[in-house]
Amino acid sequence: MIDRIGYDDAGTLSISFRDTGKYFYHGVPAALFEAFCHAASAGTFFNEHIKDRFRCVRDPERRRFGPNA
Repeated sequence: MIDRIGYDDAGTLSISFRDTGKYFYHGVPAALFEAFCHAASAGTFFNEHIKDRFRCVRDPERRRFGPNA
């Protein structure tokens, strides 16, 4: 489900999902990112600690594919 994660000094967590692309989660504490990096299951950690808890924005540079791109 999750391909990669990243984090910046502004507290923005970026998550690249295999099927849907990259999303940015704002206001994520650094300690939560560190815990995410060491989680046994990235998907479970995401669902329990990130999803629906932080403001989320789809990557505006994400490429779209298909006839409606």
